[in-house]
Amino acid sequence: MQFDQQFNEGDFRIYVAATDSGRGRGFTAAVVVSRIRGAVNTPCEIYRDTCLAGGHRWISRNAALSYAVSVGREIAHTEPERLARC
Repeated sequence: MQFDQQFNEGDFRIYVAATDSGRGRGFTAAVVVSRIRGAVNTPCEIYRDTCLAGGHRWISRNAALSYAVSVGREIAHTEPERLARC
């Protein structure tokens, strides 16, 4: 998968993508969150979802990317049980 954007959020790097679902039916969103600081084996992937919201199709690439960014930030800030794996 080719990611459209990546950015750092605290100790994490978030990768987001929007994929054309074909035949003009919109875009699906994907996100990967990796710990880049404080992990034993850096970077350490802590979350991956390549079909966010059960494959919901957004009308635009930007809308899909915006949703993926919000999910990535939420994971980085609110799910300590996942973050403890690294």
